[in-house]
Amino acid sequence: MENFRKVSTLEEESPLPFPELPPGVVEMKVKEGSKIRNLMGFAMAHMEHRGSRQIVFSGCGRAVTKTITCVEIMKRKLGGLHQLTKVRYQMLREVWESSEPAPGGTPHHLTVHKNVPSICILLSRDPLDPNQMGYQPPEPARSPVAVGEVPGCSTKGLKR
Repeated sequence: MENFRKVSTLEEESPLPFPELPPGVVEMKVKEGSKIRNLMGFAMAHMEHRGSRQIVFSGCGRAVTKTITCVEIMKRKLGGLHQLTKVRYQMLREVWESSEPAPGGTPHHLTVHKNVPSICILLSRDPLDPNQMGYQPPEPARSPVAVGEVPGCSTKGLKR
C-alpha cells in the first residue's frame, strides 16, 4: 500500500436502529475530525432553545469515542436524559490511487471494503422502554459539593 494514496472514503448509508423515532429528530453524525465544541453547540441549541425532545448521536470507526464523549457531556449539562445505545458494524468503501502511474499514463485504482464498528445513541427527555437492550436511565440528581470537597475522601492525615 506504500505506492497508493487514499482518494476517498464513503460510508454506506444505513437507517437508524431506532424504528419509532418521530420525524424531524436531529441526527448528529460525528466524524473523526469533528470538533466537540461545534457538535455540542449545535446539539445543545436544538435541545435547549428549539425544544427538541430527542437527539441521536452516531459515529463509526475512530469517531466512536468522540461520539460517546459528546453524549456524556450532554447528559451532564442537561440532566434527566434517557439513553438508548445500539452498537453495530458499518461498511466503509475506500478508494485508493497508485502514486506512480503506469507507463500508459493512467493511475491504477484499488477499492477496499471495510467493516468498522459503529455506535448510535438516542438521548430522550421522554421515558424510553427500560426493557430494551442498551437502555440507561437518567442519572439521579447529585447533591451540591463544596469546592475542594470530594465525596468519600478524607483529608485527615494528609500533609499540606
